[in-house]
Formats: sequence, structure tokens, C-alpha cells
Amino acid sequence: MCAARKQTEDGLFALTSERRAVALFRLVLGFMAAVMLAFVAIEGWRIWRDYRQVYSNAENAVSNLARATAQHAEDAIRQVDAITAALAERLEGDGFAHIDRPRLHALLKQQAQIMPQLHGLFVYAPDGSWIVTDQDAIPPNANNADRDYFIYHRTHRGRQVRIGSVVRSRSTGDLIIPISRRLEHPDGRFAGVLLGTIKVDWFVRYYGDFKIDERGALVLAKRDGTILVRRPFVEQVIGRSLAGSEIFRQYLPYASEGVAEAVAVVDGTPRLYGFRALSSYPLVVEAGLSRESIIAPWRHDMLKSLGVLVLLLVGLAGFGWMVLRQLRERIAIERALHQAHQTLKALAMTDSLTGLGNRRRLDAVLEPEIRRAHRQGYALALVMLDLDYFKAYNDRYGHPAGDQCLRRFGDLLQQVLKRPGDLAVRYGGEEFTLLLPATDAQGASLIVQEILQLLRRQAIEHGGSPLGQVSVSAGIAVGAPTLETVTPQNLIAAADAALYEAKRQGRDRYCLAGRVTVAAAP
Repeated sequence: MCAARKQTEDGLFALTSERRAVALFRLVLGFMAAVMLAFVAIEGWRIWRDYRQVYSNAENAVSNLARATAQHAEDAIRQVDAITAALAERLEGDGFAHIDRPRLHALLKQQAQIMPQLHGLFVYAPDGSWIVTDQDAIPPNANNADRDYFIYHRTHRGRQVRIGSVVRSRSTGDLIIPISRRLEHPDGRFAGVLLGTIKVDWFVRYYGDFKIDERGALVLAKRDGTILVRRPFVEQVIGRSLAGSEIFRQYLPYASEGVAEAVAVVDGTPRLYGFRALSSYPLVVEAGLSRESIIAPWRHDMLKSLGVLVLLLVGLAGFGWMVLRQLRERIAIERALHQAHQTLKALAMTDSLTGLGNRRRLDAVLEPEIRRAHRQGYALALVMLDLDYFKAYNDRYGHPAGDQCLRRFGDLLQQVLKRPGDLAVRYGGEEFTLLLPATDAQGASLIVQEILQLLRRQAIEHGGSPLGQVSVSAGIAVGAPTLETVTPQNLIAAADAALYEAKRQGRDRYCLAGRVTVAAAP
């Protein structure tokens, strides 16, 4: 039972060590995983927050840009609207038959000099001929009756200012935006057209002052989608229609201003647009920043952050691996130390000659076995054995032969004791002891009888013995801890007394001690 108990204790220790190692491994692994996930979650949240911040800043930028360009266009056109309205009222009031051309020319020239956006101011007769202009000379046979704005006013009686599509000036060759209004006689008959033109280049230069990315765009278009001005400026784009774009189809019908992400119909570039419809005129402005320019700085920072995060995670993983490796090594060292300790302990309690336990082993287990027998209510047997005439054997055959005889007897004892709980020890010299838990007198006697018979069958020659062969004498003591007080000392003393009684009776036999009874412990 002692050997079984030792194996159980070793097994429990090994199992506990394994569980402790696994638990510690899982704890460290879980902690490292939690730390890594926390870093990933925090960095992911920060990257998403920066992404949203970048887009929020871009939305604010395009909104402000659209608002600025819309206000600029509205102010420029309102000035031309105001001067043409005043001129129209003066011309219609004075009458077209009484036009003072030199004076009107000077007035138009003065206004053109005041307003930098103006390309020119013109008054056309009902047949399209030039009546007066701010220019110093009128081209010969100049006539604008074929212009779209002239045809419109001749056929429409509306007095509002009209913003036409971009045309090329016949006098200077510049691209211009015509802003015109109808002139009428007092009876409502068509009296001609008053025209103010704005230089497209003036808008282009203004748009060029904005700090936007190379793939960004600023657009001034009519409400029907016709492009008037665009940055970057490409002459072939002027006059193209944006009516099929996402902003004109999906947003402007429902809102006069806003922000939208769309792909440009002109160059196919994905942009974030701020758009705004002018409140006073049928115009729309769009300010767009390319999606690439918005996310490029964010992407650059994100890649740097991810690089740092990867390095950090690799560092943490390496640190965790080192910690786990040290933990495994520590457990392995502890296990090796325990095994070494158990080995030393076993060596300290093992007889080196016979491989049986030694007296120290018996002293270590006898008292715990007595307590266990008391708790569980069974009897406990102790057998003392002594090889007969062994000194004479050594004297006759020598100590090596004596050692060999002791080893053979030790093997015999191990052969007889079949239960894991039984213990055989070399008590000292040629004396041996058996501890037999849960064994009564009859059971102990049977075991001793078997030992005597096996030894006799081996017939180990012993010329110094009257029997002519090696024999053994035994004393058996049986204690019942539940019925009487049993101690290691009185149990050993009783077995030893029975042993000497067997020797006194002639050896090669065993004697059974009477029930051991001593006074109760105080």
C-alpha cells in the first residue's frame, strides 16, 4: 500500500504540475491575446476615427469651397445685372431715337473699367447691328442677329436677365459668358438687346488661386447642366452637359446645396463634391476634391500605424513566447527536481544490496499505516525474519556469497508479496521485516509459511547450519488499532520477541506473538 500510495502521490503531483502548467500557459496566452486584441481594437478605432475625421474635414472643405465660388459668381453676375438694368431703363426712358452715342460710349467704357470681370458692354439694334459699345471702334458690318441670346430675346418678351452659354467673342476672340436682357419700345415692340459679357478667363484665374489637389475640380454650370467654366480648364469641355451626372440627377432636384461622392462624367475621377445652386440666378457651382487626395494622407498614416502595430504585436508575441518558454522550462525544471528528489528519497529509503526498503522506509510508513488501520478498522501484521546462522555462512563462504544469499532472499520476499500495499524491508544485516496491512494472524501465517517453503525448495547450501542449508526464523505480531493501542514500538517489539521465541524453539520456523496490549496513551 505504501508503494501504491507513493505512485499515487507521484501521479497526483505530475497531474497537478501538468494542470498548473496548462493553466498558467492558458492564463499567459489569454492575457497576451487580450492585450493584442486591445491594441488592435484601439488602433482600429483610431484609424476609423481618423478616416471619418478626414472625410468630415473634406466635406467641410468642399462645402466652403462651393459656397465661396457660388458667392463669387453671384456677385459678378449681379453687378452685370445691375448695370444692364440701369442702362436698359435709361435707354428705354430717353428713347432710342435720341441716343447720345458718344456719351453712352463713355458711360459703357467707364463701367467696363470699373468691373474687372467685364469683357464688354454692347447695345444692339432690332436688326442685330451694333448701336454702341464700350470698345473704341466698332467692326464694319458687325451684326449679332444670329447669336442665340439675340434670337431668344427677339422671340421672348421676358424682361429678366438671361445667362447664355459660352461663346467666342467676334471682336477679340476671347471665350465669354453672355449676360443679356431685352430692350422694348414703349408699346412693347422689340427694340434690341443690351449685352454684358464676362470673360471666362476671369473665372479661370480666380479658380486657379484655390489650393486644391491636381485632380480636384471647380465647375460653374447652368441649371440645365451646360458647363460655363471648369478647373482644370480644357476648352473642349466648355459647353458639355452635366445633366446626366449623379449630382444633377439625384441631388439637385431635391436640395439646392449639399455634399455628395460621385464619379465625374467629364474625366471619370471619383470625387467628393460640394454643390450649390445660386439663389438669384439659374447657375450651379461644384467644388470637388479627388477621393485619392482625401484618403492618401490618411492611408499613409494608416500604413505607418499598421507597421508600428505589427511591430508591436510581433514584439508582444515574441515576449509572450519567451515568457511561455520560460514557464515551460520552469515547470520542466520543477518536475525534474521533484523526480530527483523522489529518486534521492527512494535511494535513501532503499537497501542498495537487495533493492528492498530499508529501516528508514519502515519507520516512515509504519505509523501512518497504524493510523490508517485505525480509521478503516482492519488488522495490521508485522513479521520479523532472520536468516539462521548467517554469521557462520559469511565466515564459511565469504561476504560476497553472503551478499548474494541476501539478494536471493530479498527476491524471494518480493515474489511472495503480491499486493501493492505490502512492504518488505531489510531491517539490518540478515534481518528482514514485512509490513502487511489489512492482514490478520492467519493471513500472515500463510505468507510466512510460503516464504519458509520457497526458501527450503531453493536449498541454498549452508555447511555451518545443522540443517545443511539456509533457513529463516520468523516472528509474527498482529495489531488491531480499533481494539487496542498499537504503536510502532510495541508492534516491532512483539514481532521481535516472537522471532527470538522461534529461534529458541530450534529455528526454521515461525512463532505468533500474543495480542499486543499496552496501557492507553495519556
